[in-house]
Amino acid sequence: MFNLVSSVWALLLGFGLIMLGNGLQGTLLGVRATIEEFSTFVIGVMMSGYFIGMIIGSIITPKLIRRVGHIRVFAALASLASISVLAHGLYIDFSIWTLMRILTGVCFAGLYVVTESWLNDRTSNETRGQMLSIYMLIGTLGLCAGQFLLNYRDPILLDLFIIVSVFISIGVIPVLLTARPAPAFDSAGVMSLKELYTASPFAVINNMLVGLVHGAILGFGAVYASEVLSDIELVPLFLSSFLIGSLFFQWPIGWLADRVDRRLVIGVLSMISFVLCLLLLHITEGTTLYFLIMLLLGGAVLPLYSLVIAHANDRLEPSQIVEASGCLVLVAGIGLSFGPVLAGFLMEHLGNHAFFGFIATVFVVIVIFTAWRMKVREAVRPADQTPIVEPGLIGTPIAEFNAPEADEYVENLTQDVPNAEKQTPPQSDKSQ
Repeated sequence: MFNLVSSVWALLLGFGLIMLGNGLQGTLLGVRATIEEFSTFVIGVMMSGYFIGMIIGSIITPKLIRRVGHIRVFAALASLASISVLAHGLYIDFSIWTLMRILTGVCFAGLYVVTESWLNDRTSNETRGQMLSIYMLIGTLGLCAGQFLLNYRDPILLDLFIIVSVFISIGVIPVLLTARPAPAFDSAGVMSLKELYTASPFAVINNMLVGLVHGAILGFGAVYASEVLSDIELVPLFLSSFLIGSLFFQWPIGWLADRVDRRLVIGVLSMISFVLCLLLLHITEGTTLYFLIMLLLGGAVLPLYSLVIAHANDRLEPSQIVEASGCLVLVAGIGLSFGPVLAGFLMEHLGNHAFFGFIATVFVVIVIFTAWRMKVREAVRPADQTPIVEPGLIGTPIAEFNAPEADEYVENLTQDVPNAEKQTPPQSDKSQ
């Protein structure tokens, strides 16, 4: 593994720097918008632009790569991302910020696709899961570290926007200067939403609901924290606690989900998340206990996306997994986009407590829907489930199966078991 990491250290370093800038940018915009006295609903609409942009970027980036290649697309998107960050600092206007936020989402979706394509090209099927685990670890640490740069300068100044631009610009250098040729790229087709829903209603509905929660916390959490925390220097700790939680619990949760019905794990995690949200509503903000609960909430919430995707893959034929990934990204993107908007709307009309009240309500819906699906359809046997014990094996919501060797990965799924039928549950059990 050391030799593998040493061969791609420049790519990983560049990705870590890009994520560091991304983590700072998201928090900075939420805090700065609050300082500029934008309404909470307006801020929610603005912050949702990032996730809308990621949906657009995940659609157009493969087409651009096939047309002009990885290097040119990566350089162009990095330049646009850097420009959009500076535009936020130069023009304090809701419309411009929303457009720039969409552009940022498009750019980062493309950067993820290119980076993950390159990492997949450097690894084999035997080492890909471990490499993506390291990749996700570096990305999470970058996002966490970026939060604390908020305290480096006064957010009312242009300085922090410049710092984000610098990190993005430096981060792309290792990729642009790599000596190895760019990987081939051939994106798969996309399964229709109707086909995916027929194969797995559970995955479609819960993927969207989980997206709502992730969008609310990751897209609007900085705004909520700046409203309820007495010291603005504590705002970075709010989101970093949530992100760090996934590092502690992702592996044991994945290990458990490989051995029991994944729906049971999703339901239990959702119930735990509901209870944690209720606790956050009754605990004084900014205390040690408050941030500890945020850490536990992140550990329960962030693995849910991977679990839902894994459940969908269990219900699909191996040949359908790649095509279904694009639709799963779209469904998650819808939830991610509406999460900040709904959180902002409810906070504006019901008060700050509506933030975790909204999230808790979503988890109640997930628990009820999960229990119903478990009642009406039998589970896939644990022996027939696709292993997900490697943390980060699923990848990011945008580029998870857009990598050039996705077809090889799917083929490998059927070769890893003595009988290919193990990956194909009986037809009567497919509609979960």
